[in-house]
Amino acid sequence: MRNEDPPVSTSVTIVDIARQAGVSIKTVSRVINREEGVGAETRARVQAIIDRLRYRPNASARSLSSRRSYLIGVIFLEVGAYYYVGQVQVGAMRACRRAGYHLVVEQVRTPGAMGGVQAFAQSLREARFDGVVLTPPTCDDPEVLAAIETAGLPYVRIAPDRDFDRSPYVFMDDRAAAREQTLRLWDMGHRRIAFIDGPADHGSAARRRQGYVEALRERGAEPRPEWIVQGAFRSLSGFEAAEGLLGLPEPPTAIFAANDEMAMGVLAAAAKHGLSLPGDLSVVGFDDTPAAEAAWPRLTTIHQPTAEMAEAAVDILIDGFGDERFRGRTAIRQLDYTPMIRDSAAPPRR
Repeated sequence: MRNEDPPVSTSVTIVDIARQAGVSIKTVSRVINREEGVGAETRARVQAIIDRLRYRPNASARSLSSRRSYLIGVIFLEVGAYYYVGQVQVGAMRACRRAGYHLVVEQVRTPGAMGGVQAFAQSLREARFDGVVLTPPTCDDPEVLAAIETAGLPYVRIAPDRDFDRSPYVFMDDRAAAREQTLRLWDMGHRRIAFIDGPADHGSAARRRQGYVEALRERGAEPRPEWIVQGAFRSLSGFEAAEGLLGLPEPPTAIFAANDEMAMGVLAAAAKHGLSLPGDLSVVGFDDTPAAEAAWPRLTTIHQPTAEMAEAAVDILIDGFGDERFRGRTAIRQLDYTPMIRDSAAPPRR
């Protein structure tokens, strides 16, 4: 039988924590709020008692007694890739819950479509966020960044593509993962390897395309322009891209889709053309969504630690509260990817 964690206590108070730790209520408050002025040994002792008693402070009550709202905003430009959005929320929520914060998810348009940077900055101030986490492609939008900085909010970015010295960020090496995925197809014997790209404004898509190109050139091959097709991280765009690729006079023997959702579209196009997978066509993806495991054949892909990246971003953000140097400090955290070798790729038929 699995051991369940004890429930979070609703009866333990900050007074109880202070009494057990032998410190003042103010000291406990500083530990909870991650403020300075507490020695490392005392902080560790108080935190151990908080963890043991599973004490979780009431964010509303804390906000009344401080300048903070205990609200963390996660900002998306477009809520379309639902699995990605859900994973970001899961990871961010874990970190918020651990620190006694609440998570708020916002979908925004570019500030230019909302009345300019000043209007967007005002809306951020009215939301009373203590800080925000930016996901791609908002993390690279200069107007979004300017608005957040105008609002005076600390922020952490997930997988930015530029301005790396501008803020702390968390990332995974998309280029290395895509290179490894492409080399695996080449080493199976594939020489006609096509790539379905993601949105043009998406930094992660660009890095995956770079990894694909680098892998082919590493093997002495130059990618053909007709084998790199624009997609939109949606299954329909994957289907349409695969239709064009499979209609070429010399069609590819393997297709690498820059995300799993487009790979699902490739599988559908292959079925329409009566192709056997992976005998007639190998297909690989990127992200490791639940659909990749449920597809037939099961999709070879790259596991991206999306939830863990969001969790790390919130941790960095909260750890920086109260530190005046935070806005000028570039904390960087890299997480590892994992190749998921399944059934959708095999050596080409001779």
